[in-house]
Amino acid sequence: MSLATHPIAKSRYGFSATRVADLGATEYTLVAIAADTSGSVHPFLRDIEGCLKEVVRACRHSPRADQLMMRVVSFDDALDEMHGFKPLPGCDVGDYDGCLRAGGTTALIDAAHNAVASVATYGRDLSDNDFDVNAIVFVITDGCDNASSAKADDVVAALEAARQEESLESITTILVGVNVKQRQVSQELKRVRKAVGFDRYVELDRADASALAKLADFVSRSISAQSQALGQGGAGPALTF
Repeated sequence: MSLATHPIAKSRYGFSATRVADLGATEYTLVAIAADTSGSVHPFLRDIEGCLKEVVRACRHSPRADQLMMRVVSFDDALDEMHGFKPLPGCDVGDYDGCLRAGGTTALIDAAHNAVASVATYGRDLSDNDFDVNAIVFVITDGCDNASSAKADDVVAALEAARQEESLESITTILVGVNVKQRQVSQELKRVRKAVGFDRYVELDRADASALAKLADFVSRSISAQSQALGQGGAGPALTF
């Protein structure tokens, strides 16, 4: 399958996605994951990779795997699309080995805006071509924004557009704080969650293999719940972390 590139209005970052003509199902849940790879992530970078691999592995065994499309982006002070939206059966777990590089600062708001705008834009394209679509977005970070050009209001506007246009049956957005040991970082991430309008904030005080395995389980279960909700007129249930 070939991927087409798409611009995002008022952003220097776009996204890529499978061409509509190449899709075989009639409904899809779009999954966008943005993972922080700023310099402070270096000690647990391989565990973040392991988390991504486990999410893909678990979702590939879902009875609705054929109705899932995933996009993965890493970010420090810039965004790097590891791959655009493609059907989950085409996501090879081995492709995530050594896929991340740590360095730079944290463009958290840019990553959140890109993730939300990508599902909204591609969801509109799919809906216009008679696909049923919903979406779930995860933004994973270990710290506060210090490098974005986008503003919180840009994310709010992208979310409002996604919900008002009704191209997506529903959209669920989750901000994840990992290795959050300082109270001020926790408070700032909670403030960002409210400022951008994300549905939920979950927090890990560690970032070892065990903690990130728990995160992978939460992410894969949340994806499954959102996919199973497609056609029911609302989002999947908020799951216990």
